[in-house]
Formats: sequence, C-alpha cells, structure tokens
Amino acid sequence: MSTGPSERPAPSGLREVFAARLREALHTGGERRGGVSPTRRAYREAACLLARFDPRELRLPDEKHATGRAVLELVDDCTTLGMQDQAGWALKAEVREEALGGLAGPEAARRLLAANIGQLPAEPGPERFALAQLFGTPLAIDRLTAGELADALQAVLWLSRVPGMTGLPDTGRLQRALERARLLEPLERLVRRPFQGRAAELAELRAYIALPGAAAPPGPPAAPPGGPGLVPAMVVHGPGGMGKSTLLAKFLLDSVHDPAGGIPFAYIDFERPTLSVHEPITLIAEAARQLGIQYPAHRAELDALAEECQQVARSQREGQERVTQLHELAATRAVLGRSYSQQFQSAATDRETGLVRRVGEVLRRAVAEVKSRPDEPDPPFVMAVDTFEEAQYRGSPALGRMVAVYVALQSAYPRLRAVFSGRAPVEHPAKRVESLDIELGELDPQAAVSLLASCGVDDPEVARELAARVGGHPLSLKLAARAATLAGLAGEPTGELIRSLPERRREVFRRVDQLLVQGILYDRILSHIADEDVRRLAHPGLVLRVITPEIIRDVLAGPCGLDVPGPERARELFDELSRLDMVEPAAPDAVRYRGDVRAIMLRLPGGDRTAVMREVERRAVAHYAARDGLEARAEEIYHRLRLDENPRSVEERWLPGVERFLAGAGQEMSPRAAGLLTARLGGGAPDHVAAGADQEDWERIAAQEVEDLLAQGFATAALERIGRRRPWTPCSPLHALYAEALSRVGRRDEARRAVADALVPAGRAGCGERRLELLLLSARLAQEDGDPVHADRALRAAEDVAVGLGQDLEAMGALLARARLTADEGRAEPATGRQLAERLKKLPDDVLSERPVLVRAVASQIYAQAPGALEHAVEVVGLPSDDETLDALGAAMRRATRRQPALLGKVMEILDEAAGPSRPEPGAAPTSIAGILRLARDRGTLDALARRLLAVPDRSGEIVAGVAAAMGVGSGARTTTGAHVRAAPAPEERHARERRDDR
Repeated sequence: MSTGPSERPAPSGLREVFAARLREALHTGGERRGGVSPTRRAYREAACLLARFDPRELRLPDEKHATGRAVLELVDDCTTLGMQDQAGWALKAEVREEALGGLAGPEAARRLLAANIGQLPAEPGPERFALAQLFGTPLAIDRLTAGELADALQAVLWLSRVPGMTGLPDTGRLQRALERARLLEPLERLVRRPFQGRAAELAELRAYIALPGAAAPPGPPAAPPGGPGLVPAMVVHGPGGMGKSTLLAKFLLDSVHDPAGGIPFAYIDFERPTLSVHEPITLIAEAARQLGIQYPAHRAELDALAEECQQVARSQREGQERVTQLHELAATRAVLGRSYSQQFQSAATDRETGLVRRVGEVLRRAVAEVKSRPDEPDPPFVMAVDTFEEAQYRGSPALGRMVAVYVALQSAYPRLRAVFSGRAPVEHPAKRVESLDIELGELDPQAAVSLLASCGVDDPEVARELAARVGGHPLSLKLAARAATLAGLAGEPTGELIRSLPERRREVFRRVDQLLVQGILYDRILSHIADEDVRRLAHPGLVLRVITPEIIRDVLAGPCGLDVPGPERARELFDELSRLDMVEPAAPDAVRYRGDVRAIMLRLPGGDRTAVMREVERRAVAHYAARDGLEARAEEIYHRLRLDENPRSVEERWLPGVERFLAGAGQEMSPRAAGLLTARLGGGAPDHVAAGADQEDWERIAAQEVEDLLAQGFATAALERIGRRRPWTPCSPLHALYAEALSRVGRRDEARRAVADALVPAGRAGCGERRLELLLLSARLAQEDGDPVHADRALRAAEDVAVGLGQDLEAMGALLARARLTADEGRAEPATGRQLAERLKKLPDDVLSERPVLVRAVASQIYAQAPGALEHAVEVVGLPSDDETLDALGAAMRRATRRQPALLGKVMEILDEAAGPSRPEPGAAPTSIAGILRLARDRGTLDALARRLLAVPDRSGEIVAGVAAAMGVGSGARTTTGAHVRAAPAPEERHARERRDDR
C-alpha cells in the first residue's frame, strides 16, 4: 500500500481512528493510566513550541525522518484545529505547560524547533518569534504589527516556562504594545494603500488642533487652558466614496506618530457594534478605554469609568424603552409620555456630562505626569468620530447630547479638539458655536494619477488620460483602474476605454458627469464577465438586495431571457455569479452586490434595461409576497417602494419588526418612497425627501422631530418647525404637539384653543386614538390652569372614547391618567383606583406583559387600595432594572430599618439570599444596600427579592411604598406620602450614600 501524502487520511480523522483503537487496546475510557512514557514525553516536548502541527510529520531531534509515531503517542494530549481537510493538532494547554517546564533548557528548545522547522507556517507565527529569540536575533517590538505582537507575546509566554531561559522581552511591555497596536489597527486598515493628495485638508486639520509648527487654526482662536472660550468642532463632509474616513485615519496616524511628540486621541467609529450613535455614553466608555491603553498608570481608573459608563448605558436603554412604551399608547402619551421624555433626556445629559468630565480630569492628571516640565502646555486631545451621519439631523437628541458632552469635556480638558466625519453641519438649538467644516472635493490631477498608479495602472500616459476623463473622484478612479486592468487582461487597447468616457465639462455638469462616468465604468467591468448568461444576469440583478439560486430561477431568469429549467442550472449560475469581485456573501447560499456598487448603479438611468429591471422588481414582489417571515415581507415592501407604489397601499403590508431589514434603504428610492420609510423608521429626513413625501408621511416625520425638540426642552424651535406645511390632516399627530409646544412657551390660552379646534375634525374623521390623546391633553392643560370642571369633563369623554375603541390597554391608560391628574389636584378618587385594580386583575397576563411600563405605573398608583397589585405586577412584568429603581428600593429599605431596627436582620437575610451563595473573595463583596441590590440585579434575583420584601411585617409601610416607588420609576408615581419618586442621584451622590451605608 502506498504511503504517499495524497493517500493519507486527514490528521483529524487519524486522531479519531487511533484514539478509538488505542483506548480499546489499552481498555481505557479516556486518558491512559499510569505515568507518561519517555517516548510520549519526548513527542510532547517536540510539539510544545508549535502552535499547530501535523502529527505524521513531527520529529524528535535524533530522528532523520518522521516516523508517524506521534499520532499514537499524542492522541490524548491534543485538540484538533481547522477544517477537516486542513486540520492540524495542538497540545492541550496543561500538557504544553508541563512539557515546556520539563525541557532541559534553551538549547533543548532550540534543537526541538530546528528539527521541526518544516512544520512552521509560511506566515509569521509564535514559532518564528521563538526561533529568533532562541537564536539571539529577536525582532524590534516597535516595528511589529498587532498580529505579530500577539505572536511575539505568545512566544515569550511559552519561552518564559523553559528552565534557564533569559533575555526575554518584558511581557507587560509587549502587552501594552499589543493593545496600542490594536488601537491603531482600524486606522491602518483604512490607509493600507498609499495615501494620495489632500495636502490642503491635512494642513487645515493640523492647524485646527494646533500641533507644533502648524499655522493658526481657522475660525475663532482656541482658548488657552482654563480659558472660557469654546473651540468649535470640525466636520469633514463630502459625497460617499470621497475618502472622508481615509483622511481621518491619515490625519490621526500622522498626529500620533508626530516626531515632535504624539498626542492623546480617541477614534470612535459608530459602525462598530459596541457603539451606538444614539447612545453618547458608549462614546465616553470607548474614549476612556482607549485613553487607559495610552496612559497605563491610569488604566485602572479609566477602565472603572468605562465600566461605569456601560452600567449607565444599560439603565439608559431601559429608560429609552420606557419612553417608547409611554408614547405608543394614546392614553399615556400626553399625560405621562412627554413629561418623562424630557426627564429622561435631562437625566441622560447630566449623567453623560458628569462622566465625561471625570474622564477629562483623569486625562489632565495623566498628561501632567508625562510632561517634561510643569509649564509645558498640554497636548491637544483629538477625538475623531467617524460615520456620524445618522445623528446629524435637526432636533436629533443624540446630537444635542453630543454637544453637551463636547462642551463638558472641553471644560475639563480645554485642549480637546473634535473632528467628525459625516454630513455637512446641521443646525441644532443645542449648538453654542458654529462648527468649522472641511468639504472634500475631488483629488487634484497629480493625486488622481498617483491613485490610478497605486491601483495598477502602470502606464503614466494612460493614467494621465484616464484622470483627465474621469476626474478626481476616488471611487471613479478606482473603477477606472479596475476597468483598465480588465481591458489589459482581455488584450483590449486602453484607448477604447478612454474614448468611451465623456470629456469633462463645466463645474455645473460635474455631478452628472461623475454619475455617467461611474455607470460607463461599471458597464465596462460587467462586460468582461466571461460567462454570457452570468453577464446577462449581472446588471438587472443590481436591483435585488440578495440573490440566491431560487431567486435566479424565479425572479431573474425570465426578464433576462434565460432558460433555467431546474435547480441544478440555477446553482451553476449562482456559483459563477458568486465569484465576481463586486458581490459578497450575505448568508449561506446567498450573495449581494457590494454597497458601493449598488449605491452608484441604482442612481443611474437604466436606459434600455429599465423595463427589464422593473420586471425583475415586479417578480421580486410576487416572490416575496408568497413567503412568510419578516425578512421576506421587508424585501416585498422594499421592491414595492422601488416601483413607486402608493405609500398608503404599501403601508398595509407593514409588519412590526420589518424595520431592522429596511434601515438605510431610503437612499435607493424616490423621495416619496423614502418619506414613508423615514416616517416609519424615525430619524431625520433630508430636505428633498421631506419635500417629496406625502402629506401624511411628512406630518409623521415632522412630529418625530418636534417630539425630539420638546424632549430636549426646545419648545420655541419646535414651534418654528411645526408650522412649515399646512393644513394638516385631521388625524395628524401635529395637532397635539402644536398645543404642547404653545403650552411650554407660556401661550396657554392658545394651546387650549388649539386642542379644542382639533377635536371636532378628529372625531369626524374617525380618529379615535388621536381624539383620546387630545382629550387627555385638554384635561391636563385644564388641570394645570386650575379648571377642574373642564378637566373632569375631558377625562370622562376620554374614558368613553377609550371604551369605544375596544382596546383594554388604552382604557386602562385613560383611567390611569384620571387617577394621576386628580391626585395632582389633591382630590384622589377611590372609585378610579378600584376600576384600575379590577382591570389589572381581569386582563390576561400575556396581554399585560406586552405593556410592562403601563402595568408598573398602574400597580404603583393603586397599591394602597389593591394590596395584591404589586405582587401581581412583580410576577407578570417584574421590576425595572435601571439605577433609579435600585435607588428607590434601597432608600425605602434604609428608612424602614432606621425606624424599626428589629427589621434589619430580616432585610439583611433577604439581601444576602438575593446576592447568591457564591460570594466574591473577601474584600470584594458589596456591603452597602445599593451594592447588594446591583448584585441581585446582575444575578437576576431582584424580582424574587421584591416579592420577599412585600411579605416583611413592616408597620411603617415604608418597604411596600419603596417597592411601589421602584415599580413606578419614570412614570410619575406617588408614594403613600404623596411625594413623587425622585430621579436618580448623580454618581457622586450615589457613591457618598453607599459610603454612609457602609458606616
């Protein structure tokens, strides 16, 4: 039998076969009994400096050829790595450590690695670093990439276990170098190709941060450290594909590696899944984490701040969900929702600005410690924020909170300089100064030629002629380079490609020229697809967001004039299409065109292909309409909108949950279609989308913006925004918002008239939910004006409307509104409480669980009248889990145990049980009530704790009131004493309270 390599089983297969045979022969159930034989130990040592190896090729130093015995000897000592056809073995961690410690010394390690030099991978790995170290030629750490540093660190950790090994690099230094390299890795990926042009923009950015030797920054002069002036942020903007992110990366890398001295920085890319543009607290956490890597002496403090930010983020997410739920019901929107929205935004801003100031203060101390002399000015701290577009719209709460974070951080570290990559600066009432901006235009001719050369256009004359036709748009130049390369491979003269491109015209036509050029270049690239059938699919397929063999057969084949008789031919075409460099995997057995390809091609007129592409979209609608699931429904809606169907008929196909599949799709549609998506998905609408949207969609877009402005306290700006497009439809959300805005600017009579004027048309149009919202708003405004008669009349009408709607939760919300408003006037109505208790008791648990915020608000309102309401709510929806909940619960427990010391033992028993049996090591266990409550929350025992607290015999009623207050956090709940539930204290106040608790 041949033993050539081609006939050998895969290593993983060998391992399984031999393991089974060995265990059977040695009658063991696993590991071999007894000590390790000398041969087995020798093979362990031979493999202990290899990250992975082929056991058939493993050699001992005295073996001239591999014997394959390692397969038998190491079968129980290894794990299998990689796929079946490329599998390798690796020693288990404990076996490797034992083998390394058993080596005779560095010379033995050297001989073992040298004997197995053929096992070393071609690319760098820990083995090569170990070999270099053992032979006295270690590599310079400061020149290694992140991957190489990781390998070097692994090699050093291995070699440190070899007896007698000396001269190894410090592992702490290696770890710090690795972390810093990983910090810079995203930036280095963006500038992997040689950076071309942009000298003026780079100079402007350097001047902005006032690096040594730079000119004075543009715009207002920077304030000196500690000065009162606010230096505006810089916004880099320009069309997609123009190189904003690359410019940002080049600027940051140059600044960090500046010979005159590096600078502290934070690079925030909101495309990372751990960061959210809607949660500025995640930006603060990431900045603290990155600064901790740059200033190791302050790492622990900055990491603790980052962890605190993550805890705050979790609380804020719960608060945001509370806002969402209170706005979803008409009955809670006007009385509870908008007031809590403003409270939430204010509290979030306070928490974020407080935390970012603390980050700035740590940075200032860290910088002071490394300065060469005390009077040396602080270096600029550059915060570079990439992909910020999603938050850049008028009224954006994220943008408003980002402004507050920027101002707070600059007050703590005056040399903060922030650079944002996104859209052109937008107006926002929170902005204190106008942003500076750099608009990226086309590359200059020389830079355009250089970019073509770096992309493979070797002939300078061809590069110059292409640049003259294509212009300086980076994406167009890369397309031209690709088209020229394909033409060269096909033996076509490049002159034909150049002549197919239009000559450059005046600036007014430049954008049209770019679209035309990019379309021609893509057509040239598509024309080089070898398979004619795939070539016929390629262009019409661009309208599809995902392509599978089934879609090729059912959707694409017919319009493209192809005969695809069965799944085999569809699979063949799919496999060929998948090999194109303009497509990428989307899912198993599914591909999609790259985003940059579709973004360009869908903007172009289809010419002769328009009819084919529209037929593809019609078939896509039929294909997805016949299928179940949210993703299929989202694709159906997408193609209906692309076909410019009436938004109202498309909306009838909407299902809750399709939103996540349609995010960002509005850029590929007409303004009218994009208007529906923006109205449904939220966020800002560009002016051309707002102008082209149907009236109903425009009203919903404007309503969201006005809600956001009111939540931030900008009522005047909300009024200005609301009046741009009238008359409104009878069911418009803008009627109630207009009255709300008038009320907040002090025009209360006008507000009440606006509500009255809107009620009649809403009733005639059959807008029951809108009428319910307006009636409750009318009651609230009347109650605030001291008009209980009108308030009572409006409340009773609202209850009738809610009952008429046949929606139990809306009816419960209307009753809750009456209970709250009458309680605020000091004339609580027991009958209302009883009705609420009855509804809470009768509604099925699965219905209640869909509205946890409403259920908690009702239970906290009626707990004194309905003793079982709190237990029921804890059982069905549980307590909220944000910090405010823990504060309310902890405060009640402290009050109760102070008034009745006899309760302390029982309360501490409950707390100890909730904290769990496995306590942390001594000194790390929380001892304060707040600390134990946080531990209970993290371990999922907070609800069980609340149930046990409700059973404590507390005569004062403080504990039950505390559970009620915790239950009603964020809903304006009242305790039995009539005091509103307090907002969460600032972190400093919370920490001080915990220290008092400890004492």
